[in-house]
Amino acid sequence: MPKSGTGLLDRYFLISERGSSISREIRGGVATFFAMSYIVVLNPLILSGADATGAELGPARVAAATALVAGVMTILMGAWAKHPFAMATGLGVNAFLAITVATNPSLTWPEVMGLVVIAGITMLILVLTGFRTAVFKAVPPSLKTAIVVGIGMFIALIGLVNAGFVRRMPDEAGTTVPLRLGVDGELVGWPLLVFIVGLLLTAALVVRKVRGAVLIGIVVSAIFANILEAAFNIGSSVDNPQGWSLVVPSMPEWSTPDLSLIGEVSLFGAFSSLGVTAAGLLAFVILLSIFFDAMGTMVGLANEAGSVDKDGNIPNVDRVLLVDAAGAIAGGGASVSSNQIYVESGTGIGEGARTGLASIVTGVLFILAMFLTPLIYLVPFEAVAPALVVVGFMMITQVTKIDWSDWGVALPAFLTFTLMPFTYSIADGIGAGFISYVFLRTVQGRAKDVHPLMWVVSAAFVLFFGVGVIEHAFS
Repeated sequence: MPKSGTGLLDRYFLISERGSSISREIRGGVATFFAMSYIVVLNPLILSGADATGAELGPARVAAATALVAGVMTILMGAWAKHPFAMATGLGVNAFLAITVATNPSLTWPEVMGLVVIAGITMLILVLTGFRTAVFKAVPPSLKTAIVVGIGMFIALIGLVNAGFVRRMPDEAGTTVPLRLGVDGELVGWPLLVFIVGLLLTAALVVRKVRGAVLIGIVVSAIFANILEAAFNIGSSVDNPQGWSLVVPSMPEWSTPDLSLIGEVSLFGAFSSLGVTAAGLLAFVILLSIFFDAMGTMVGLANEAGSVDKDGNIPNVDRVLLVDAAGAIAGGGASVSSNQIYVESGTGIGEGARTGLASIVTGVLFILAMFLTPLIYLVPFEAVAPALVVVGFMMITQVTKIDWSDWGVALPAFLTFTLMPFTYSIADGIGAGFISYVFLRTVQGRAKDVHPLMWVVSAAFVLFFGVGVIEHAFS
């Protein structure tokens, strides 16, 4: 008989009911943490610029707050919503804030983060009123499947790019493809060897159905990477194209977390600085991005975890969406940008995670990362990337569920899953799919088959894609 504590965990998280075990949940939580821990290093780099006053957030402060908010929100997701969905600062939104919003000569960082909080509050209201859940239910099954496939392609591309197997190609003349293999079309460098060995090992373990395959692949690859770095002193790709892409395997000095960024936010300052129209447009873009990035990621991960019922519904979906909305508020309030569900959670799901217990494990590791930041530097991108590629494959296999005989939905599905990796944005793929679906159903004379909310959301996406034109007109 199981111990009472173990039995309580099983009953609360429905571990046995979802075909999992406590050990699988722990392995999955650890694998997810390793897959997304890079955000603690990357987010401070993205948010490193100065605002209109010349003030900077500071890398140490951003790193500490990034780890704390990710840990708290992921634990809340696991304990309350009971899904293996980990949360952290969303890469799309933080880049938008750093490149587009914070560079506005009239805005300060507290005002920028105030826009994120407002977007999060708006999203929270949409969840509480049932609008966000209703939109999720209004999406046709084939488009939901396309979102899963698109996220699979996206997560595989993230793995390939993070490992340096596929790289952006500088092209001043505009005559060549945007991506190419390795360095100048060749696979060279020790880090790429780590990725290739890790990919072959992980794939072999998965094919052989070895328990813990994904986590074993990450750990072995990380050990291999640290041995190579110690032996050859490879360094970063910043100084050497054949170096490590971001995290150089090492053990830096320990540091005390600085959480002074928490609460440094001006809720309505941007409206005073820019005016209601301009600030409102920026908040709208942030809202739409986090709204559909999260919805798409949630659909893809839930399908991969097998937690979607026969009607396409996700258990506790309202709780998932509430925590996600709270993540936007918490991220803005801590000046680290909106927190949202991470596609890298698929790594833990690929390892066998099926319940919120895995998220609690991931969240605790993020909180520990505030104090144990050096441990993050032991696992370079190249060691985690193989897991992302293999998990991407697992998700893409669902493409057979799309109704390819109905071109009115098949073509929008195609646009959805191809544009996600090609634009490096889940929201862009969903937007293209929604708009084309409404348009083609109308062309087919089947406009009545389109759910009213799909019309509303598609109109919002038209505004989303046209925000540059609108901003130019108002300026």
